[in-house]
Amino acid sequence: MGGIPLSGTPHVLRSGAYEASISSVGATLRTLTFDGRHLVVPFAADEVRPAYRGATLAPWPNRVVDGRYEFAGTEYELALTEPGRGHALHGLAAWLDFEAIDKGPDHVTVSAVVEAQSGYPWRIRIETRFSLDADGLTQTVRATNESDAAAPYGTGPHPYLVAGAGTVDDWTLELPAADVLHVTPDRLIPTELRAVDADDPARFDYRIPRTIGDAEIDHAYTGLRRDGDGIATVRVTDADGSGVAMTWDAACGWVQVHTADLPMTWDAACGWVQVHTADLPTRGPGHRGGLAVEPMTCAPDAFHASAYPFDTGLLVVGPGESVDAGWRIAAI
Repeated sequence: MGGIPLSGTPHVLRSGAYEASISSVGATLRTLTFDGRHLVVPFAADEVRPAYRGATLAPWPNRVVDGRYEFAGTEYELALTEPGRGHALHGLAAWLDFEAIDKGPDHVTVSAVVEAQSGYPWRIRIETRFSLDADGLTQTVRATNESDAAAPYGTGPHPYLVAGAGTVDDWTLELPAADVLHVTPDRLIPTELRAVDADDPARFDYRIPRTIGDAEIDHAYTGLRRDGDGIATVRVTDADGSGVAMTWDAACGWVQVHTADLPMTWDAACGWVQVHTADLPTRGPGHRGGLAVEPMTCAPDAFHASAYPFDTGLLVVGPGESVDAGWRIAAI
């Protein structure tokens, strides 16, 4: 029918063997390829973005448990955007339509404002720049507090990395993190920060690269090993050694890793089910088709920072102040 695609205004970037498509809704990384090889799980331009795939998350990444928090002595209540678990998920910017304020063949900067509202009464301007060069795709996010009071804040991206053919089960992960945040199995509420080799290292410890196999992960990691420039790197590779790397600096002290395990589904006509190993329902499309790697400036549920015996990394942005964070995705 023409017009603007459902994912928003497209911005196509090219540099050397790289090509990226950024969609304006949610400042979303819709596609990223190197020599035609997908580095992230893509989706169609004229498609409502599947959940948060590739979105820019602000003014918080991950969850605010129960959608309630206290800041500067006042209690607030957010809309529960993850109703199945009863949490406020991934901030307020993911469905905003970002406007391009600077654009060239290999870069675009887009901007949107999170308006003050009952659950988050601060006006925050989000500007994010995507740029391609020989080293891959770099995204930087700047948040500016345009209100007259200090605001709690965090950010991060939500790409699903693709190493090559096959699924997450077939790929090798290098994740240089010493600690993992354990969560409740049903609602993913943080419980305790533990060493990756203290409890179920076969599931959580990837400091030495190894195959992911059937491990199911939806956890935040910290205690990141960094190089001399303070850069942390996660690598996901296939059996041939090709794949994708994601890097970030000290602005992001945490990273969420998710093996994209989707629930089993039945057709709506089925009100009952007889469970038999030969007739198990199928998983949803995209099940374990990519590995979510989400560098974050703060931990899950950081708006409840005082409730945890570790530094959640919650940022407090004063009136008129700006904070920056960034990351890069590159082919291996």
